[in-house]
Amino acid sequence: MSVDLARAASFLAGHGRLLDRRRFQLLLGEAEPDAVLAALEGYGNGDGGYGWGLEPDLRAPESQPAGALHAFEVFEDIAPATSPRAVRLCDWLESKTLPDGGLPFALPVADASACAPFWAQADAGVSTLQSTAFAAGAALRVATHDPDVAAHPWLERASRYCFDAIDALGSAPHAIALSFAVRFLDAAYERFPEAPPLLARLARFVPDTGLVPVEGGSVGETMRALHFASRPDSPAGSLLRPGVLEAELDALAGQQQDDGGWTVDFASYSPAAALEWRGYATVGAVATLKRAGRLQTG
Repeated sequence: MSVDLARAASFLAGHGRLLDRRRFQLLLGEAEPDAVLAALEGYGNGDGGYGWGLEPDLRAPESQPAGALHAFEVFEDIAPATSPRAVRLCDWLESKTLPDGGLPFALPVADASACAPFWAQADAGVSTLQSTAFAAGAALRVATHDPDVAAHPWLERASRYCFDAIDALGSAPHAIALSFAVRFLDAAYERFPEAPPLLARLARFVPDTGLVPVEGGSVGETMRALHFASRPDSPAGSLLRPGVLEAELDALAGQQQDDGGWTVDFASYSPAAALEWRGYATVGAVATLKRAGRLQTG
């Protein structure tokens, strides 16, 4: 199944954020890292964190753990280039880390307009595996090419929290938290000796099909194999039945819509977020296919 990159570019021109258009250009070799970082900076705050709707359903300006996830995704995109903003983000995360080493699901917002209730109503005084794992897992992927992130004390502290929280699981966590926990362990696999046995333990919660329905989500909303592992040869890929990821990659390529973009299977909480998620998903689909060797982009 082939992907029409020209139609994807047209979709992003009409519907995508500048950040996603620049990320797409970077994937195609048509932009430099500085252009992507400049677009990201529009979401940055003076405290070192990111807000302003970088997480599309959390549109408040305040810096958030979810904003950190998406910023780290950009810092991963620009490899082997690095940015001092990645270390500043680690500093900010350290400042918001709770005494047990974890991050809250979200921090308070002054104006919750167009924010999803689960973000706006989160308890900022309680650590969660989901937010800590998604921030630390993304940071670990950046750390493979950014030695300053790799050496930051926050990353060690957050990783220890995640190991303890995963070790304490007696039943399956929420599907989204499970996917981030698996991806965190996949990223930590070579760096921390705790990661391999914990990933093996999480296998009991991950069907070998990679299909985990999202409780409380939209009708049909499901975590799929590519939410757990992006490549068959990755540590997380070993949790899945042989051939599952290859089939999911084939399906992903075939999910490009007539307008050139990809869709998501979850609800958005504002008209702006609905379009932004599609742009984000379009860049994510192209990036996933490229990293799996399914796409020639120059």
